[in-house]
Amino acid sequence: MQKKTLKQIQISDITLKLPDLKNSETSKAAAISKWLTDWIEQDLKSGKISAGDLIPSKPDLAFHLGVSTGTIQNALRLTEDLGYVVSKQCIGTVVKEKSSISEIRKLTSKREKAVNDLKKFILENKFKTGALLPSARNISKAISASFNTTRLALEKLCTEGILEHQYQNSQYSGWIVKNNKFSITGDNTEQETLVKKVETDLKNYITNSLKTGDKMPPHCKLAKQFNVSIKTIHDALQTLIQEGILLPRRGRYGTSVIRMPYDQTVNTGIETSIFAKAQDTAFYYYERTQNHIKKIISENYSIGDRLPSIMELSRTMDLSPNTIRKAFKNLADEGYLTFSRGRYGGTFVIDIPQTETQAFKWLAVNPKYAESLS
Repeated sequence: MQKKTLKQIQISDITLKLPDLKNSETSKAAAISKWLTDWIEQDLKSGKISAGDLIPSKPDLAFHLGVSTGTIQNALRLTEDLGYVVSKQCIGTVVKEKSSISEIRKLTSKREKAVNDLKKFILENKFKTGALLPSARNISKAISASFNTTRLALEKLCTEGILEHQYQNSQYSGWIVKNNKFSITGDNTEQETLVKKVETDLKNYITNSLKTGDKMPPHCKLAKQFNVSIKTIHDALQTLIQEGILLPRRGRYGTSVIRMPYDQTVNTGIETSIFAKAQDTAFYYYERTQNHIKKIISENYSIGDRLPSIMELSRTMDLSPNTIRKAFKNLADEGYLTFSRGRYGGTFVIDIPQTETQAFKWLAVNPKYAESLS
């Protein structure tokens, strides 16, 4: 599917009356989701839109409805759960036939797991109909989920008629139990998040297709192969790195297999010892930059002198402004620099550093060359 081949629906094409968000008994996201599903059903029947059409962008919808893009994002998630649309990486949100099988892999998400945990929380604490729940932040701590995931789970229970959002009075704002006669589907201990399932799939892929020392394909190729987002691939790979199955290396060397997933023997080859972990090399890089700036200060500046701006040093040292900024902050924490604002502000030297300590150094060698040394 390519974006240029899809028909883009314009805001002006939506003729359905806007929802009354001020007097809605549900949250804004739920009300907008209901409006979207009504519009899609109506225009699919009339033939004004077709499955495969792109709905207007989130910013356009947000401006049209007078809400934030975050609210639109939540509304689209609810609409996707109902089977009316599907989100495509780098393309947008696409209309689909409600009865059709989703082309996107649909597995138990973090929010769906939080929904079950939230239902269990309500039942275990014996909240009666009309009872006010704790704040979303306190609930997130109780069910061990992130605040955003918990908020989405609360929104989902609103659409199921279990909760309602009472926000007319600012002194009595919160989530109220509307119906406590529900059951929990399945046991959360048997459920897996999408990331967990992709972790298993990646382990099987490595076992069947790669060997120790092989380089992993790019994130985008893995995302396409497993039909998930690049973010999901990134999160799954991070777990495999923590488990010692993969080794991330900076630059073109990429991420390589250092241990087969179901084998506890770690590869201790020379290329493994030569390359530092990506996190370590980043640390060394900042320290090396700091030591270089210390040397510049000791050789060229006196106490009270103003240093060049971050952008000037960035161009001179051929480094990113963010690297210079972090180095400046660390040197300020060590008591060498101070910052001031205003017309005559800048970064000023308040102590001259000693430069006997050399920067950290590490070796980056092509693995093939490393093999020839062994």
